[in-house]
Amino acid sequence: MASRGSRNGSSVRRRMLARRLRLLREAAGLTLADAAPALDWSVSKLSRIEIAQVGVDVHGVRSMLDLYEAADQWTELVELAREANQRGWYRAYGLGDHSYVGYETEAVQVQEYAAGFVPGLLQVADYAKALFLATPIRRSAAELEREIAVRMIRQRRLTAAEDELRLVAIVAEGVLRNPVGGPAVLGAQLEHLLIAAELDNVSLQVLPAGAGAHAALASGFYVLSFGDIGEPDMAYVEHALGAVHLEKEAEVSLARLAFDQLRSLALAPAESLALVERALAES
Repeated sequence: MASRGSRNGSSVRRRMLARRLRLLREAAGLTLADAAPALDWSVSKLSRIEIAQVGVDVHGVRSMLDLYEAADQWTELVELAREANQRGWYRAYGLGDHSYVGYETEAVQVQEYAAGFVPGLLQVADYAKALFLATPIRRSAAELEREIAVRMIRQRRLTAAEDELRLVAIVAEGVLRNPVGGPAVLGAQLEHLLIAAELDNVSLQVLPAGAGAHAALASGFYVLSFGDIGEPDMAYVEHALGAVHLEKEAEVSLARLAFDQLRSLALAPAESLALVERALAES
């Protein structure tokens, strides 16, 4: 299994472990009803483990490997179980393992279409603060500070020497002209976009206002890819009242197709940067 370096997205590792354990049970020719009593568990508990709703400790994994006669995978899966039970860094900021940040932490690439605001991975702190203050969620000063801190910590992977994150971002043109936080904040934000877009692992394109009808008029969305760790892509959609993550292949495939369509409609990177520069001059 590929090393994960300093990333610690335990939510993703729990999903990886759950899938591997389910496949081992099936390869052993056992049903949930066969395996659960042999492990002194209820069928519902084993089922929840296999769909990553609940975790399983190292002792539980060892018992499963014994039952499934999978000694050849002992070292690998016991280590994965230890990793899956680690607390992700984001837990210290009040976020759960199934938050978007929990998944992004383990991703190697994020594809994002930003319909209403600059992608979080590219936001300056004052811009992020203005967005948080605009939502109906009431936050204390300390909570607001934590939210902004999480956003800034996420951005470190764009310039990290190890576990670098690739960002492929498409931004609707209107985002560049909407003075979130006021003209000065918008100006600082546009300057930051120009700098960030020079990074080798960041691709920025602007979807022009005259693009017409397209597959993502309703909202922005993300597609997360996890590289060689064996985890399938995931889609994530934010909307005015919350967010939802999508895991079924048919849903994720639609998200990938929508993103590809948007890339074909968007300006090329060089043209996009020129448009950002014009928006900065006008801000």
